[in-house]
This record gives sequence, structure tokens and C-alpha cells, in this order.
Amino acid sequence: MQGENKPTLGTERCDLLKHSPPHRDGAPLSRTRGAGTAGRSRGTARLWAGPEGAVGGSRGRPLPAAEEGRWRAGLGAKGEGFSSWCMDGKPMRRCTSTRPGETGMDVTSRCTLGDPNKLPEGVPQPARMPYISDKHPRQTLEVINLLRKHRELCDVVLVVGAKKIYAHRVILSACSPYFRAMFTGELAESRQTEVVIRDIDERAMELLIDFAYTSQITVEEGNVQTLLPAACLLQLAEIQEACCEFLKRQLDPSNCLGIRAFADTHSCRELLRIADKFTQHNFQEVMESEEFMLLPANQLIDIISSDELNVRSEEQVFNAVMAWVKYSIQERRPQLPQVLQHVRLPLLSPKFLVGTVGSDPLIKSDEECRDLVDEAKNYLLLPQERPLMQGPRTRPRKPIRCGEVLFAVGGWCSGDAISSVERYDPQTNEWRMVASMSKRRCGVGVSVLDDLLYAVGGHDGSSYLNSVERYDPKTNQWSSDVAPTSTCRTSVGVAVLGGYLYAVGGQDGVSCLNIVERYDPKENKWTRVASMSTRRLGVAVAVLGGFLYAVGGSDGTSPLNTVERYNPQENRWHTIAPMGTRRKHLGCAVYQDMIYAVGGRDDTTELSSAERYNPRTNQWSPVVAMTSRRSGVGLAVVNGQLMAVGGFDGTTYLKTIEVFDPDANTWRLYGGMNYRRLGGGVGVIKMTHCESHICSSTDGLDLM
Repeated sequence: MQGENKPTLGTERCDLLKHSPPHRDGAPLSRTRGAGTAGRSRGTARLWAGPEGAVGGSRGRPLPAAEEGRWRAGLGAKGEGFSSWCMDGKPMRRCTSTRPGETGMDVTSRCTLGDPNKLPEGVPQPARMPYISDKHPRQTLEVINLLRKHRELCDVVLVVGAKKIYAHRVILSACSPYFRAMFTGELAESRQTEVVIRDIDERAMELLIDFAYTSQITVEEGNVQTLLPAACLLQLAEIQEACCEFLKRQLDPSNCLGIRAFADTHSCRELLRIADKFTQHNFQEVMESEEFMLLPANQLIDIISSDELNVRSEEQVFNAVMAWVKYSIQERRPQLPQVLQHVRLPLLSPKFLVGTVGSDPLIKSDEECRDLVDEAKNYLLLPQERPLMQGPRTRPRKPIRCGEVLFAVGGWCSGDAISSVERYDPQTNEWRMVASMSKRRCGVGVSVLDDLLYAVGGHDGSSYLNSVERYDPKTNQWSSDVAPTSTCRTSVGVAVLGGYLYAVGGQDGVSCLNIVERYDPKENKWTRVASMSTRRLGVAVAVLGGFLYAVGGSDGTSPLNTVERYNPQENRWHTIAPMGTRRKHLGCAVYQDMIYAVGGRDDTTELSSAERYNPRTNQWSPVVAMTSRRSGVGLAVVNGQLMAVGGFDGTTYLKTIEVFDPDANTWRLYGGMNYRRLGGGVGVIKMTHCESHICSSTDGLDLM
């Protein structure tokens, strides 16, 4: 093996003098000892050449004296390192046992008998090499699966419908608590060679047995509805979770009610919770689906009773209920009073209550419904009595929480570039992982165009990149069908202006760049525009008042405090007032109509200082410093809050977030990401639903 120290003949020594094994017939064996190259003394062992020419073989011809002398010379000047046992005058192969008193038969292996601490000086100590095979479990399963396919050593046959499936009890018991209870208890099946399994789909059972032997299964739209019940029956929690995860990814306004009912039937609580949330947050689309019209009354009541129902007004709930009743009016007309009590009629506008609700023939013809309308009228007409009339129907639903979500993309973590991406929802104060990019990217430029997140260039840990990826939060997927930039770029600034995505400066592995180009999403094409007057890597960019600003960076020699502004109408860059501090790898964002520049690094150290630019006065002014030094920091405005994300403080990669409070003129820590990130990009997307539930659509979910 490479790196292995192999002993020479001169270092091999077998000390058997203290351990005389018995003769095979019970008589002791005679013992001889090698005496070196100075001729044979009494008791010298005769060396033999084995059948393949191996020295010390128990059969073959004796070595000639000269050849034996040359061979012994390799054992050491004193002839040490060889001893043999003779049985009936014939040499035996040397012992290779690792325990005193035992003998082995392999002449080529090193003997390590006795206490290794007593080995002569210069003889290598025995080495230990614990070995754990990563291949063994999978290879063993592969062999057992092959035996199953050939019906060898199988001890049970599962009869599912018309299908017979051969298997091994121990494998099934190891994977499934259901089978373990069946085969190890006192049930009749424990003694049967054929076991009938009822209430399970044949194909689903085949897939689950295959999984038991291969650890692989594919969940897809065509099998998930039979696979999940089968996994529940066999108590295969891992497959249940895989099926639920697949169904989460398939959630859509057209199918969420069916998935919700399916989850409820099979007691999948987490899937039920997610489906409920999705239904509530997308109610305006769900109420128009065929599934909604087919709901039983009790499930409809569960949905419309929720305080979390995402509606612009209670009018939408009333209209949804009436559409549901009229879908099958003869059957559902008697159920109208029961359902209508869960519509919050007192929250309707007086005009709608009187003109639409009160005049509807179905409402007018039912006494209980009329009473509910009268209650709502009294609530609206007698505001002074409202404190006494509070109840479930007067409680406002929780406001729609549509808001912005922050994405942290790529960066440098634990000594390497990363591809991971996570999103922060200020409403829930939670960071959650989303789909990773296809490439690792540090020094990546990130911006949002048309509600899509773009990741431009960067460095993957070994090479500079010109590729671009685009993330769609609606599908939770990255696509790489975006045209690459004209040159590789890392530490690049990226921003959106006038419907174009601009890539500014950076470095290509050879030099700093002053090149600027912009991407047209309609043509999927990058086009060069005017270059900056200064080369800039680690530059920060911002858009304000129809201009693109390039702030700070480094020219390859030293950090910069200079700032340039691009006018797209003129296709020209103009120099404006410089910052008060030289900064490269800084964060930059527009907040309250001013450009904020925070952190970065100057000539000597990472910075915590911050400053802001007022375009009306063309001046920079200092802002209170952050609580931490941050180079390679991301800066973004999320729901009106200025947030500094991650970076490097000179010692540690950071995952903490700071938020600027302009009224108190302070920064405060605001939780942290899942990953520490230096040189990652940040982007902000406004989500369309209350809880920005990101779900992806896939053809199949492979569990390996």
C-alpha cells in the first residue's frame, strides 16, 4: 500500500523459543535456530526452497550452501531474524500468529509474537489500522437482493392479491416494525411460509420490498397515492416522510384540498398543516377550483372558520359559500344555515349586507339565515352596543401578511465557496434553506429582476466564473439557461436599472476590471456599455434617481474611496464626491433616498463604520458604526429595514444580521443565518402570499 512501511528480511524476527508447540502426535518438536553466515553450527536449520522457489518451504529442494549463505546474509550481520521448527526433520513455514503460543503457516507474513515492547531496538513496532468498510453494507444488500431475485435462501412468500413476492424474514423485520411484530411474535404468520397481506396495492408492496433490499425508491405522481397508505401500514416512516415531502412540493390551488383530505385520512399531521396553510393563503384561487365545489360541508366549515384565511374582505367568503351551495343546490340548501354561521357577516359593508346578502332568495327563504343577517345589521347600526355583541363572527381575520423576503446567496464558508441559499421572512423571523445553485459561488453578484433572483459570476473555489443562474421562488428552482457574461467576474457588483441587469467591475483572475455590461432578459443577451474610469474589484453598486452608482472597491493595489455614477441616457460615467473612508468588499443599499455604504476593508483592517450619500447635496456623512466589523458584507432593505448580512470580522466568518434603527441611530443584532457567509450576495423579493410558502414541482422524488 502507498505510504506503508514494509519490513525487510533483516527486520523480520520470530521469537518462538519460549513457546514449544506439541508434535501433531503429541511428541515435542525438535527445534533449530539460524546461526548466521559464518557457517553452520550445531542446531543450524537447513533452508529449503519451496515449490515456487520460496525460501523455507516445507517441500522442495534444499538450497545450495552458497545460495543459502547469500539468503542468510540478508537477515543481518549476526544471522538474527530467522527461526524454524522441524517436524520429522522437515522444515516448517514460520509462525505468523499474533498471539503467543499459537502458530501460523504463512512464510511471507511478519510475525509479531510476544510483547511488542520487547522487540530489539530498530525493529518497527507493530502498527494498528482500524478499518471500516463503506462498501460492505451496500454490497451485502446487493448480494442478498440477488439471492431474493433468484429465490435463494428465501424463507417467506408474501401474497398480495395475485402477486407472490419472495423475501427473507430478517430483511423485512429489520426494515419494518410491522413485519418484525409479525415474524418475531406468536402470530400464526411467524410459522407460515406464505403470508397473505391484505388492503395494500400490489405495485406499492413491490416498491417497498425493493426499497428494503436496495434503499432506493422513486416517489412520483403515479404511485404516491398507493405508496403512502402502504408505507403507513408497514410503518415505514422514512417512506411516509418522502411521500409527504413529494406532496408538499406538488401543492397547487387546484389540488391542495385533495392533498389536505389525503393527509387527514392517513394522519400525516405535518402535511395536513402545510396543506391547510397553503389553502388559507391561496383561498382566492382555491375557491374557484373544482375541488372546492366538491368539498363536504364539514371541511368547508373548517376552512372558512380560520382566522388565517387570506381574503381582501369577508365578501369573498360569502361569495365562495354561496357558489358552493348553488353547485348542488338541492342537496346543500338545507346545509346553508350551518355553513353561513361561519361567515363573519358583521364584518361586511352595510351596502353589501343589505343589497346582496339580504336580497338573496336562498337567504330570504330560510329563517336561521335571516336571523344571522339581522344580527349583522344590529352590529353595524348600533356601534355603541358592539362591546356587548362580540363573538366569533365579529372577530376580524388576521391581516394579509404579504411582504418582502431576503435571500442570502452563496459566499465563502469554512474555507470553501458554497452554493447554498437561504431566505429570511421578517414576518416569522425565520431563516429557511431553499434550493442550492448548481455551482458554488463566492464573490457572486446578486440582484432581482422581474421577481427573479440572478446570481452572476463569482469564484467556485478553483476558477473564475462567467456563468449566470436565475432563481424562481414560485418553483424553488434555479435555471442555468441565462447567457453568460462576456468575461469571468468575481467580486462583481450587480444591480437593476431600467429593466436591465448591470454587471460592474470585478476581476477575471488576471486583472481588475472597469468593464460594465448589461443583460436584457427579453433577448437573453449581455451588451457592453461605457466602462468606468477606474478599475474596481470588491465594488458595491446601488441605483438611485435613475442613476447607477459604483462605490469604492479596489483597483488591485489599494482600496478606493472614489465613487462614480452612470447615466444610461448619456451612456457615460461621472465622478461624484468620494466617501470619507477607503472601502473594498463593502455593502451598499439605498435607504430613505440615500445611499448607505457599510463595512468593508481599508488598507489594514475590516471595518464596522458606515456612511451615507445625499444626492441632493453631493455629500457623504458618517453614520453610527455597526456592532461588528464586516468585510464581504451584504446590505439590503427588507420591509423598510436596513439589514447588514454576514461578512468577516478579521477572525470569524459571520452569520449574524444587524438592523439599523434610524430613529435611535443604532444597529441591533437580529438573529442569524444557517450558514456563515463571506462574499455572498443578497437580494429581496416581494412574495405574493401571506406566508411565502415556496413549493417546487418535480416529476419524481428519489430517495437514495
